[in-house]
Amino acid sequence: MDYFLELVCSGLVRGSIYALIALGYTMVYGIIQLINFAHGEIYMIGAFVALIVSGVLTIYGFSGVSILVLAALIAAIYAAAYGYTLEKIAYRPLRTAPRLSPLISAIGASLFLQNYVLLAQTPDYLPFPELIPEFAFMDPIAQRTGLGSAELVILVTSAVTMIGLTVLIKYTRIGKAMRATQQDMTMARLVGVNVDRVISMTFVIGSVLAAIGGVLVGSSIGQINFYIGFMAGVKAFTAAVLGGIGNIPGAALGGLVLGLAESLAAGYVSSAYEDVFAFGVLVIILILRPEGLLGKAVKQKV
Repeated sequence: MDYFLELVCSGLVRGSIYALIALGYTMVYGIIQLINFAHGEIYMIGAFVALIVSGVLTIYGFSGVSILVLAALIAAIYAAAYGYTLEKIAYRPLRTAPRLSPLISAIGASLFLQNYVLLAQTPDYLPFPELIPEFAFMDPIAQRTGLGSAELVILVTSAVTMIGLTVLIKYTRIGKAMRATQQDMTMARLVGVNVDRVISMTFVIGSVLAAIGGVLVGSSIGQINFYIGFMAGVKAFTAAVLGGIGNIPGAALGGLVLGLAESLAAGYVSSAYEDVFAFGVLVIILILRPEGLLGKAVKQKV
């Protein structure tokens, strides 16, 4: 029973990270029907920025939680700038182009950011400092479930972020503007919504969430490299599709389902087949429910 509980906790932690990144995919797709394949690289850049900032702060005598907070804050700001610039340069000029054009632009942006970090940093794995402190009250829990302080922070941060994003979308002015833009971009313009600003803000929010995920994962696993964004991006995209792309609660649910599938497959079968099981779950669910777990069947806009 303890082994099963350990696998479930591990799956929830992994799924929480997928959900954080998947929110960026699903928000962008929900508004402009674009798969932002460069989103995983924003996650990777956030981790690298946190690594550099934490090193500088350590030199200047900072320690403990202050490094974590400042590194995450600066990484989020930096990632937000990347997300804003990416939307303005790579996607906005192609907004009225055929749908294949922005998709190709997204893949090109992903490759560009990967190779930019590769050349600016190193192809090797770099050690990432343990920014999350160990909490004494977690010791007995960790012995039974394998859920340590870093994993607890990941779960709590993901839950708080998802709740905060839901409140922002439902009850704030920018959230209402996002929903209006999603429903009908032309009508949103006619009633005074600045659609360009709304779309840019969507990219910024998604990039901030990805950067937070990058910082938490880097601190948890202890190493990063320029390629970590690719597989994380693929898994997060899979989670968004699994839950119903364009649906924010669906992205969270899809991430958790994907993380649990991988963890249980790795524990009871083999870690070599965890990706097979994860994508197998996706195929089965899309056969039975093509719109995803929480998605709604809608006609594609043309």
